[in-house]
Amino acid sequence: METELPRMLRAREEVDPGDRFIFHSARARMQHVTPEQLRAMNAQAERAAAELADARPSVVATACLVAIMAQGPGYHCTAEDDITRALRAEGCGAPVVSSAGALLSGIGALGARKVAILTPYMKPLTKAVADYIEDAGVEVVDALSLEVPDNLAVARLDPADLREHHRKLDLSNADALVLSACVQMPSLPSIQPVEDEVGIPVLSAATATTFRILSELGLEPRVPGAGRLLSGAVAAPGVPAHAV
Repeated sequence: METELPRMLRAREEVDPGDRFIFHSARARMQHVTPEQLRAMNAQAERAAAELADARPSVVATACLVAIMAQGPGYHCTAEDDITRALRAEGCGAPVVSSAGALLSGIGALGARKVAILTPYMKPLTKAVADYIEDAGVEVVDALSLEVPDNLAVARLDPADLREHHRKLDLSNADALVLSACVQMPSLPSIQPVEDEVGIPVLSAATATTFRILSELGLEPRVPGAGRLLSGAVAAPGVPAHAV
């Protein structure tokens, strides 16, 4: 959230120099990606939202994806509603985006009905993510777990390795590839190269969140070199697609 999202927003400024973005963050603590710590992290969301409300942001985005998806199908709606109430109590009218909901809407915007996913999680959490996506009506045709339980270690994974990891997935029936179903696992430098290689849209939790942020701001969701979802060829609601 604090690395790839600002990087994409800076790249978006180059598309339209009239746009300028300021990025604020509030942290919810978690060290190990376990069900217990994920639940504890969710409990910090309203406190973090209240802190961000002081900055009067135009949009508020929340992660992590698995903390929400591990709570069961549709929980992103509950999480977004809870954060919205916390913001309104502080006089902030910003719309709320969750990385979990953003991934689902990004898959939908691409028109994908079958996806393969790559995660840093242990296998039970990857299954929870796959089940969540399938409950939303999208088939997960294959999934790969890197099984890294330490949240700090996840952030230190080399995104270049994803250019090899994805080859372990069966993409023969996939409409799209989720190269990183986790905003903590860096993937941005590999999104476009992998998409160019596999020939289907490649997205991540981070690119999907950026798509939703730009859409909520009423801006064309276009970021150079960040995959088809952010190519400008995929229209967000109320925002026309760029001719490419």
